Amino acid sequence: QVQLVESGGGLVQPGGSLRLSCTASGNVISTSPMGWYRQGPGNLRGLVARFTRGGTTVYADSVKGRFTISRDNAKNTVYLQMDNLKPEDTGIYYCSPDLGVSWGQGTQVTVSS
Repeated sequence: QVQLVESGGGLVQPGGSLRLSCTASGNVISTSPMGWYRQGPGNLRGLVARFTRGGTTVYADSVKGRFTISRDNAKNTVYLQMDNLKPEDTGIYYCSPDLGVSWGQGTQVTVSS
């Protein structure tokens, strides 16, 4: 079973930026639909951004133009650059290589003034 470790969360003011990282055990980053998901307070876990198996990217409408997903295959790591953060971006961010079957422990992002 793949192991996933997310990091990079924290407290940031509205308009600020954070970069999340997810490092996976094994060589799954380049071959899987790696993605980031968010679970806000009282909400279900939902897609933020992910790669397709063809290598293109998919974003939730709420983050288009503000968030960028990228990956470093050599480091088995996928990133989520989050800019112009808004309070509604608050939540626990998880990565998954398999559309929600496997999860890491998550990293908390809080956007507040």
